[in-house]
Amino acid sequence: MRKGRKGICLLAVTALVFFVCGCTQGGENRKSYVAVITKSTSSAFWKTVYAGADAAATEYNLSLTLTGPEKEEDYERQNQLVREAMDNGAEVIVFSAVDYNANSQVINEAAQRGIKIVVIDSDVNSDQVSCRIGTDNVEAGRQAAQAALHTDEEELYVGIVNYDVNSANGQQREQGFREIMEESPRVKEITTINVVSTTEDAREGTRELIKENPQINVIVTFNEWTSLGVGWAIRDLEVKDAIHVVAFDSNTVSVGMLETGEVDALIVQNPYAMGYLGVEAASILASGNNVQESDVDTSVKIVTRENMFEPECQKMLFFFD
Repeated sequence: MRKGRKGICLLAVTALVFFVCGCTQGGENRKSYVAVITKSTSSAFWKTVYAGADAAATEYNLSLTLTGPEKEEDYERQNQLVREAMDNGAEVIVFSAVDYNANSQVINEAAQRGIKIVVIDSDVNSDQVSCRIGTDNVEAGRQAAQAALHTDEEELYVGIVNYDVNSANGQQREQGFREIMEESPRVKEITTINVVSTTEDAREGTRELIKENPQINVIVTFNEWTSLGVGWAIRDLEVKDAIHVVAFDSNTVSVGMLETGEVDALIVQNPYAMGYLGVEAASILASGNNVQESDVDTSVKIVTRENMFEPECQKMLFFFD
């Protein structure tokens, strides 16, 4: 009789263990999986995006992956990463497009599988996007123009060092920039070059631009890598006193160039907010709800040598201590 009771107790304990383990495993399985796929992974900008995304994933108890191609022009690798996220069961993809058109088909495929799409930073040509979060790029271009006009030169000969023509945000920034500059009677000429989004290509392209157009006294450029390339070219040619430079984004090198004069103004975005708000929106969508706003502007700040040490600017320039 005792033996029988022991057997019953053992079975009860075993059943309880399986019940508890099963509940724990089920809880883990219910954690929504969000894939963040960006244009690249190595720059200070994207590392800050990842920090914001990771903070939101922790707060909302999400399973998160952070991936992107090595080069900002590699839309094919980015498409491959989207398909991998689809195959791995992503419920939401937070996406920054390398190529406005070339990334659209795979995003539409993901949406057809029921995966929700949130765009951050750089848009994609798809009507399946639930929410777009990032800089108002046309307005950021206008802000860059205002910073470019903040020079004592009476006549302005402007050089634009832009990146991939297929990237929506670069083209929108140039659009906003031109809107303001072309209205100014001080602007006599605008010359645009497009370079690969690397420091070295932007550096070489800027040197050639200046040599071929020695009248240029203003240069504007629109992302982190091209900003560094322009700054190095200005240093190479020793023309920091002759050319007023407006650049985008920030890292320790570009902030140093702002201090030493190769760069005169930085248009600083808020990548941490892009990452955080993107994953926060993903959490809402994964729970079956709709986001309240379909377009969220994370704003920009014009930082110059005159205001760079103000507390608000310091927060924008340095996301990590």
